[in-house]
Amino acid sequence: MKKKILLLEDEFELAETLQELLEENGYAVDMVHNGNDAIDASYENRYDLYIFDINVPDMNGLELLKSLRDAEDKTPTIFISALVDLNSIAKAFEVGAEDYLKKPFFPQELLIRVNAKFTQRQEQVIEYKNTKYFPDKKEFYLDEKIVSLGDVQLCLCDVFMRNIGSVVDKSILMDCLQHPSDTALRVALNKLKSTTTLPIKNIRGVGYTLEKS
Repeated sequence: MKKKILLLEDEFELAETLQELLEENGYAVDMVHNGNDAIDASYENRYDLYIFDINVPDMNGLELLKSLRDAEDKTPTIFISALVDLNSIAKAFEVGAEDYLKKPFFPQELLIRVNAKFTQRQEQVIEYKNTKYFPDKKEFYLDEKIVSLGDVQLCLCDVFMRNIGSVVDKSILMDCLQHPSDTALRVALNKLKSTTTLPIKNIRGVGYTLEKS
Protein backbone atom coordinates (compact mmCIF):
# COMPACT_ATOMS: atom_id res chain seq x y z
CA MET A 1 0.00 0.00 0.00
CA LYS A 2 1.33 3.45 -0.93
CA LYS A 3 2.37 5.85 1.81
CA LYS A 4 -0.03 8.77 1.87
CA ILE A 5 1.20 12.37 2.12
CA LEU A 6 -0.68 15.63 2.68
CA LEU A 7 1.10 18.50 0.95
CA LEU A 8 0.22 22.08 1.95
CA GLU A 9 1.81 24.63 -0.38
CA ASP A 10 0.25 27.83 -1.77
CA GLU A 11 2.79 28.28 -4.57
CA PHE A 12 0.92 26.35 -7.23
CA GLU A 13 3.86 25.66 -9.53
CA LEU A 14 6.05 24.38 -6.69
CA ALA A 15 3.18 22.33 -5.27
CA GLU A 16 2.56 20.62 -8.59
CA THR A 17 6.28 19.94 -9.07
CA LEU A 18 6.56 18.34 -5.63
CA GLN A 19 3.37 16.35 -6.05
CA GLU A 20 4.50 14.99 -9.40
CA LEU A 21 7.94 14.04 -8.06
CA LEU A 22 6.56 12.29 -5.00
CA GLU A 23 3.91 10.41 -6.98
CA GLU A 24 6.52 9.30 -9.54
CA ASN A 25 8.41 7.78 -6.63
CA GLY A 26 5.50 5.73 -5.35
CA TYR A 27 3.75 8.03 -2.88
CA ALA A 28 0.06 9.00 -2.86
CA VAL A 29 -0.20 12.79 -2.46
CA ASP A 30 -3.17 15.00 -1.59
CA MET A 31 -2.41 18.64 -2.35
CA VAL A 32 -4.05 21.66 -0.66
CA HIS A 33 -3.25 25.36 -0.82
CA ASN A 34 -4.55 26.83 2.45
CA GLY A 35 -4.66 25.97 6.12
CA ASN A 36 -8.40 25.35 6.37
CA ASP A 37 -8.37 22.81 3.54
CA ALA A 38 -5.38 21.12 5.16
CA ILE A 39 -7.12 20.71 8.49
CA ASP A 40 -10.26 19.39 6.78
CA ALA A 41 -8.19 16.85 4.85
CA SER A 42 -6.35 15.74 7.99
CA TYR A 43 -9.64 15.06 9.78
CA GLU A 44 -11.15 13.16 6.85
CA ASN A 45 -8.14 10.99 6.02
CA ARG A 46 -5.23 9.29 7.68
CA TYR A 47 -1.81 10.33 6.39
CA ASP A 48 1.64 8.86 6.90
CA LEU A 49 3.39 12.23 6.51
CA TYR A 50 2.59 15.94 6.42
CA ILE A 51 4.58 18.42 4.33
CA PHE A 52 3.54 21.96 5.31
CA ASP A 53 4.59 25.39 4.14
CA ILE A 54 4.33 28.00 6.90
CA ASN A 55 3.14 31.18 5.18
CA VAL A 56 -0.14 30.02 3.67
CA PRO A 57 -3.67 31.54 3.67
CA ASP A 58 -6.30 31.09 6.40
CA MET A 59 -4.16 29.34 9.00
CA ASN A 60 -0.38 29.25 8.86
CA GLY A 61 1.50 25.99 9.03
CA LEU A 62 2.67 26.51 12.62
CA GLU A 63 -0.87 27.09 13.88
CA LEU A 64 -2.09 24.14 11.85
CA LEU A 65 0.43 21.70 13.26
CA LYS A 66 -0.13 22.93 16.82
CA SER A 67 -3.88 22.32 16.46
CA LEU A 68 -3.22 18.83 15.09
CA ARG A 69 -0.82 17.98 17.90
CA ASP A 70 -3.34 19.32 20.45
CA ALA A 71 -5.83 16.87 18.90
CA GLU A 72 -3.26 14.07 19.47
CA ASP A 73 -2.41 13.77 15.77
CA LYS A 74 1.19 12.52 15.83
CA THR A 75 1.72 12.27 12.07
CA PRO A 76 5.39 13.08 11.27
CA THR A 77 5.76 16.50 9.68
CA ILE A 78 8.27 18.28 7.46
CA PHE A 79 8.10 22.07 7.14
CA ILE A 80 9.19 23.75 3.90
CA SER A 81 9.51 27.50 4.26
CA ALA A 82 11.24 30.65 3.10
CA LEU A 83 11.48 31.68 6.75
CA VAL A 84 15.10 31.14 7.71
CA ASP A 85 15.32 32.98 11.04
CA LEU A 86 16.17 30.88 14.06
CA ASN A 87 12.98 31.86 15.87
CA SER A 88 10.77 30.42 13.11
CA ILE A 89 12.82 27.25 12.92
CA ALA A 90 12.74 26.83 16.70
CA LYS A 91 8.98 27.41 16.72
CA ALA A 92 8.49 24.75 14.05
CA PHE A 93 10.20 22.10 16.16
CA GLU A 94 8.48 23.38 19.29
CA VAL A 95 5.02 22.69 17.83
CA GLY A 96 6.04 19.18 16.77
CA ALA A 97 7.85 19.18 13.42
CA GLU A 98 10.47 16.52 12.72
CA ASP A 99 12.29 18.29 9.90
CA TYR A 100 12.64 21.77 8.37
CA LEU A 101 13.68 22.46 4.78
CA LYS A 102 14.57 26.04 3.84
CA LYS A 103 13.43 27.49 0.52
CA PRO A 104 14.68 27.54 -2.13
CA PHE A 105 15.61 23.89 -2.30
CA PHE A 106 16.01 21.21 -4.94
CA PRO A 107 12.82 19.09 -5.10
CA GLN A 108 15.06 16.02 -5.05
CA GLU A 109 16.29 17.09 -1.59
CA LEU A 110 12.74 16.90 -0.25
CA LEU A 111 12.36 13.43 -1.78
CA ILE A 112 15.55 12.30 -0.01
CA ARG A 113 14.19 13.51 3.32
CA VAL A 114 10.79 11.91 2.75
CA ASN A 115 12.42 8.59 1.88
CA ALA A 116 14.55 8.85 5.01
CA LYS A 117 11.48 9.44 7.18
CA PHE A 118 9.87 6.22 6.02
CA THR A 119 13.11 4.29 6.36
CA GLN A 120 13.48 5.50 9.95
CA ARG A 121 9.85 5.03 10.95
CA GLN A 122 8.44 1.58 10.34
CA GLU A 123 5.24 1.99 12.29
CA GLN A 124 3.61 -1.30 13.19
CA VAL A 125 0.18 -1.73 11.67
CA ILE A 126 -2.10 -4.78 11.64
CA GLU A 127 -4.44 -4.89 8.65
CA TYR A 128 -7.57 -7.02 8.52
CA LYS A 129 -10.01 -6.73 5.62
CA ASN A 130 -11.15 -3.06 5.61
CA THR A 131 -9.69 -2.31 9.03
CA LYS A 132 -6.31 -1.24 10.42
CA TYR A 133 -5.01 -1.34 13.96
CA PHE A 134 -1.98 0.56 15.24
CA PRO A 135 -1.00 -1.26 18.45
CA ASP A 136 1.62 1.28 19.51
CA LYS A 137 -0.92 4.11 19.44
CA LYS A 138 -3.94 1.92 20.25
CA GLU A 139 -5.86 3.30 17.26
CA PHE A 140 -8.42 1.36 15.21
CA TYR A 141 -9.51 2.42 11.71
CA LEU A 142 -12.51 1.24 9.69
CA ASP A 143 -12.49 2.20 5.99
CA GLU A 144 -9.61 4.63 6.72
CA LYS A 145 -11.62 6.46 9.41
CA ILE A 146 -10.67 6.27 13.05
CA VAL A 147 -13.17 4.55 15.34
CA SER A 148 -13.57 5.75 18.92
CA LEU A 149 -13.44 2.83 21.35
CA GLY A 150 -13.84 2.82 25.12
CA ASP A 151 -11.27 1.18 27.38
CA VAL A 152 -12.98 -2.23 27.42
CA GLN A 153 -13.59 -2.25 23.66
CA LEU A 154 -10.03 -1.15 22.98
CA CYS A 155 -8.61 -3.89 25.20
CA LEU A 156 -10.68 -6.57 23.47
CA CYS A 157 -9.84 -5.16 20.05
CA ASP A 158 -6.13 -5.22 20.91
CA VAL A 159 -6.32 -8.90 21.93
CA PHE A 160 -8.14 -10.01 18.76
CA MET A 161 -6.08 -7.94 16.31
CA ARG A 162 -2.86 -9.29 17.79
CA ASN A 163 -4.17 -12.88 17.59
CA ILE A 164 -5.91 -13.08 14.21
CA GLY A 165 -6.64 -16.70 13.34
CA SER A 166 -6.04 -17.97 16.87
CA VAL A 167 -8.62 -19.02 19.42
CA VAL A 168 -8.47 -16.71 22.45
CA ASP A 169 -9.36 -18.28 25.79
CA LYS A 170 -12.31 -16.64 27.51
CA SER A 171 -10.25 -16.00 30.64
CA ILE A 172 -7.93 -13.68 28.69
CA LEU A 173 -10.88 -11.64 27.45
CA MET A 174 -12.33 -11.46 30.95
CA ASP A 175 -9.24 -9.50 32.02
CA CYS A 176 -10.49 -6.62 29.84
CA LEU A 177 -13.71 -6.27 31.83
CA GLN A 178 -14.22 -4.12 34.90
CA HIS A 179 -16.81 -6.54 36.31
CA PRO A 180 -16.11 -9.92 34.66
CA SER A 181 -19.00 -12.27 33.92
CA ASP A 182 -20.19 -14.34 30.99
CA THR A 183 -23.04 -11.90 30.35
CA ALA A 184 -20.78 -8.86 30.52
CA LEU A 185 -18.35 -10.47 28.08
CA ARG A 186 -21.11 -11.31 25.58
CA VAL A 187 -22.43 -7.74 25.77
CA ALA A 188 -18.94 -6.27 25.32
CA LEU A 189 -18.16 -8.52 22.36
CA ASN A 190 -21.47 -7.77 20.65
CA LYS A 191 -20.79 -4.05 21.05
CA LEU A 192 -17.26 -4.48 19.66
CA LYS A 193 -18.55 -6.43 16.66
CA SER A 194 -21.19 -3.77 15.97
CA THR A 195 -18.74 -0.88 16.25
CA THR A 196 -15.82 -2.39 14.34
CA THR A 197 -17.56 -4.93 12.03
CA LEU A 198 -14.96 -7.50 13.14
CA PRO A 199 -16.47 -11.01 12.58
CA ILE A 200 -15.60 -12.44 16.00
CA LYS A 201 -16.89 -16.00 16.44
CA ASN A 202 -17.60 -18.08 19.51
CA ILE A 203 -15.90 -21.48 19.58
CA ARG A 204 -18.17 -23.24 22.04
CA GLY A 205 -16.39 -24.50 25.13
CA VAL A 206 -13.03 -23.10 23.97
CA GLY A 207 -13.13 -19.33 23.49
CA TYR A 208 -13.45 -16.77 20.71
CA THR A 209 -11.63 -16.17 17.46
CA LEU A 210 -11.18 -13.57 14.74
CA GLU A 211 -10.77 -15.79 11.70
CA LYS A 212 -8.14 -15.05 9.10
CA SER A 213 -9.52 -13.04 6.19
